[in-house]
Amino acid sequence: MDSITKNLESSLQVPSVQELALQRLDKVPPRYIRYSDSDDIISTVSSDPSLRVPLIDMAMLVNAATQDEELQKLHLACKDWGVFQVLNHGVSDTSLKNMQNQVQGFFDLPFEKKKQWAQRPGNLEGYGQAFVTSEEQKLDWNDMIFLKSFPIQNRKLDLWPKNPPRFRETLERYSEDMREATISIVKFITMALGLQDTQISESFREGLYDIRMNCYPPCPEPERVVGIVPHADNSGITLLFDCADFPGLQFLKDGKWVNVEPIDGAIVVNIGHIIEVMTNGIYKAPEHRAVVNKWKERLSIVTFCYPGSSADIRPAKELIGEGNPPIYKNMTSGEYFSNFFNRKLDESFIDSLRV
Repeated sequence: MDSITKNLESSLQVPSVQELALQRLDKVPPRYIRYSDSDDIISTVSSDPSLRVPLIDMAMLVNAATQDEELQKLHLACKDWGVFQVLNHGVSDTSLKNMQNQVQGFFDLPFEKKKQWAQRPGNLEGYGQAFVTSEEQKLDWNDMIFLKSFPIQNRKLDLWPKNPPRFRETLERYSEDMREATISIVKFITMALGLQDTQISESFREGLYDIRMNCYPPCPEPERVVGIVPHADNSGITLLFDCADFPGLQFLKDGKWVNVEPIDGAIVVNIGHIIEVMTNGIYKAPEHRAVVNKWKERLSIVTFCYPGSSADIRPAKELIGEGNPPIYKNMTSGEYFSNFFNRKLDESFIDSLRV
């Protein structure tokens, strides 16, 4: 394993942002500052209705009378945005609320208690920060706990908090619910493309599921930091449950950052690079980031969903032909992840997958 791989598969220890926020600072420490006073990074979003993240109703996708129309909406959401909010996704309000309460309970623990589940050297899992690879690197304004959930043998249960007391069983149930929702959502995404092939959605039944729980504490200078730096996901799809009642997640659309307004009971779904490859670039993984609030803490629970390790990652055969050559390589799951962890840090990951 070379040094680049080690860098990307582990993270250096850095101060807890929650602990910094408790100090009631007037100024952000220099290592978190990414923008000068004159930069307007938190651009206001136009009230133009075309700049609202699309909303998809799964109840209309399963109903034969409304399915065609809703599939067309889903196709346009994936093609034009790469992100949508989904209602009636099958995950109960109880499951969402229970998970939110456990995550809140964990981040409300004193720092010394949370540290019991801290990341270890050479590993991204646990409580800390992701992808901090040098002492000079600018830092995001968030703390997180990152855990592998499926397959079960991937779980490092010694890093699954025992406090709050019901955290583990709640996360286990939530993971199962998210897996079922993923299989359904991917099935409809393939239908929206006109594919009859159920292999893609079924490959998510044996898939990899990683869960990242984020805490974005209040920040004295929110316009000078980011909660999470702009990026696209390397997943198949990503499901995000926003625990706040104010926007903090933004997607880049036509050169503008667009707020995702939280909708009660909705889950945010975005396309990852694996689906971008499988659709031969018809659906693209969108750039997104998190911004922070001066007065309020925000929590989010993010599930990264990947097909099983036996699935090949390649453009679907039905989507390539004489006038439509493959844009991306054929890869095994192992080759895909090897590409991700061994790429040059300044290289676009998706560009490294092109033919």
